[in-house]
Amino acid sequence: MGNNNLLNKIAEIIQKSDKQTAKQKKIMEVAISLFAEKGYSNTATAEIAKLAGVAEGTIFKHYGTKENLLLAIMVPFLKELFPSMVDELFEELMIDNNISFEEFLRTFLKNRMDFLLDNREIFQVFIKEMIYREELKNELLPYIFEQASPRLEKVIEVFQKRGEVIDLPISQVKNLLATTFFGFFISRFVLLNHQFLNDEEIDYIVQFIINGIGKCS
Repeated sequence: MGNNNLLNKIAEIIQKSDKQTAKQKKIMEVAISLFAEKGYSNTATAEIAKLAGVAEGTIFKHYGTKENLLLAIMVPFLKELFPSMVDELFEELMIDNNISFEEFLRTFLKNRMDFLLDNREIFQVFIKEMIYREELKNELLPYIFEQASPRLEKVIEVFQKRGEVIDLPISQVKNLLATTFFGFFISRFVLLNHQFLNDEEIDYIVQFIINGIGKCS
């Protein structure tokens, strides 16, 4: 497995952080390196402990499980990274002022598909943990929607003004889009454990959305 872009970004933040002890920082840095190189499921806590120069019991003392170690790495730093990630995504997608709503949807789905495939194991652990941990769901989901909502609303407003999206309240269109995107990716990458998505599946979901909220010419 190649280097993981998301994990690399988080590693850079950890190196600059003063919120962890030197020992915790070392454990996290080694875990990130191994997760990126070998994959989450192929990395053992004993291997992390050995390369970090600590006893395996130290990892269990601090984190309890490998899943908790991953969450301890990801949650605080995702919250720091997420706003800039969302801004970069929407700026990239809307750089062409003439992009149509259909083209926007297709580009967005392919972009997020590539991101999720590159981080598939991490994404799967996150979703499964959120399903079973109410406190994690309550911490992350409102934050994600809070950060993504204003950007998505601006995009919807642009396409409504162009007459490409039906004249429903923007909040209602946003919720429909968010639910469709979320359900699509969760079903494919977590429930069905797909390794990739083909263009036909992308076209199917794009047409499904267009037929639901697109404005017929």
